[in-house]
Amino acid sequence: MSEYEPMSREFGWDDEIQNDGNPFQTLPEGDYHFTVKKFERARHSGSEKIPACNKAILTVAVRSAETSGDVLTNLFLHSKFEWKLCQFFTSIGQRRHGEAMRMNWGAVPGSTGVCHVGVRKWTGNDGKERESNEITEFYDPENAPDVPQWTELPQETPTPWSSGSF
Repeated sequence: MSEYEPMSREFGWDDEIQNDGNPFQTLPEGDYHFTVKKFERARHSGSEKIPACNKAILTVAVRSAETSGDVLTNLFLHSKFEWKLCQFFTSIGQRRHGEAMRMNWGAVPGSTGVCHVGVRKWTGNDGKERESNEITEFYDPENAPDVPQWTELPQETPTPWSSGSF
């Protein structure tokens, strides 16, 4: 069980379910500790603002003392976004501010740091207003804000087993 999802569990085929909660809850804007859960290589096909280029798709677990969740973020491998790549690799400790470095993508999963999560509002194709989280800044560890550590939610106390009771 992950420390970021203390109440998660696998269901059996015949289990009872009832939670109607939204799995895509928007986190409040703020500073969070993060851990890179997953890294995927992909290709951006190009748009008005960003030319065609390689991109890294990161699944980032963010957590503060009050809340936690996952945020997807893209890192575009293009000179327009070199500052963001430098910010990210500095944040996870692979680079010192101002130094040149070769990006070590193999060491990215499991990397940790502190970031700022914002809330982006947008209109969907159906015309409905929507919002999602985005990482707006990865902090240099030497200048990162002090974010209280995540404390795992208390586990339910197991009921003592009694022989013959089912």
